Amino acid sequence: MRAAIYREFGGEITIENIKDPGSSQDGVVIKTLANGICRSDWHGWMGHDPAINLPNVPGHECCGEIVEVGKGVKHWSVGDRVIVPFSGGCGRCTSCKSDNQHICDNDFQPGFTAYGAFAEYCAIDYADVNLVRLPDAISPVTAASLGCRFMTSFRAMTARAAVVSEEWVVVHGAGGIGLSAIMIAKALGAQTVAVDVKRSALQKAEDIGADICIDASAVESVVEAIMDITDGGAHVSVDALGSPITAYNSIACLRKRGRHIQIGLAVDSYKDMKIPMNLVIGRELDLLGSHGMQAHKYPDMLEMITDGRLEPQRLLGNTVALSDAASILMTMAEVPPDGLSVIDDFQS
Repeated sequence: MRAAIYREFGGEITIENIKDPGSSQDGVVIKTLANGICRSDWHGWMGHDPAINLPNVPGHECCGEIVEVGKGVKHWSVGDRVIVPFSGGCGRCTSCKSDNQHICDNDFQPGFTAYGAFAEYCAIDYADVNLVRLPDAISPVTAASLGCRFMTSFRAMTARAAVVSEEWVVVHGAGGIGLSAIMIAKALGAQTVAVDVKRSALQKAEDIGADICIDASAVESVVEAIMDITDGGAHVSVDALGSPITAYNSIACLRKRGRHIQIGLAVDSYKDMKIPMNLVIGRELDLLGSHGMQAHKYPDMLEMITDGRLEPQRLLGNTVALSDAASILMTMAEVPPDGLSVIDDFQS
């Protein structure tokens, strides 16, 4: 099969013909219909994730058609079209038994713990636990865009932050995660503020319904601007980037008893960041993380998409061929794509 592969962290990603994958006893092989190009793939390529063994094929935002089924798989058949959540569970550990498969002790993540879907075919372990049936009303390209950024933001806004109507939700970073969070918060009835330094990102946030946009490079204090706009601070604030500045501002801009949600990955030198703990105590703030979403929680999100309350397709940037995906990934830090880029052509 054709796949994008790298053999050293930060090294060249090349398109090669490699051996087709086979299914494990409890897994399946899918023919990849579409796969998103995510900042997390860039972090993996840079060596920021210890789970990756070299060589590696990136790609964790995928959907496809099942072409091979392991002997132990009970609920899936050849020909089924499925969405693959990036954070898969084994189904047997303590976390999985508590229905939290997305933080499994033996997690399966295509593109990280195994070869991913920058490839014509991809093997998915623990299939009965981890796959989601692709509704006919949702295109493969849209489905691929759900597998990481959108579904993580959905769980963050619904299950973690429990956003309710009329609350102020501030999102720091209007990339894929941030735009997803804004769209979902708006669908839940919240008032939203987008914060970024890129005019194009803020324009996209405005286009999808952000009530207020703040150019962080044009104000003296992001925190003070938010405090003024929200009349005392945000009820919910999201760090959608994962930097010391955005994380600090997200916590500091909260009103009393507000909720900070950390979605943006804090990696490498950012793993241990400065937190205004005096504010956490004095304002009784909640600090919450959000990492993926369980496959069995997808129906609520899919229902909101199929009935039109959520329109993730509006966040899509462009579709590309596999041969273009490597360069997009390698230059992502210097040239962030506008909108979500999705591979939908694996032959060229």
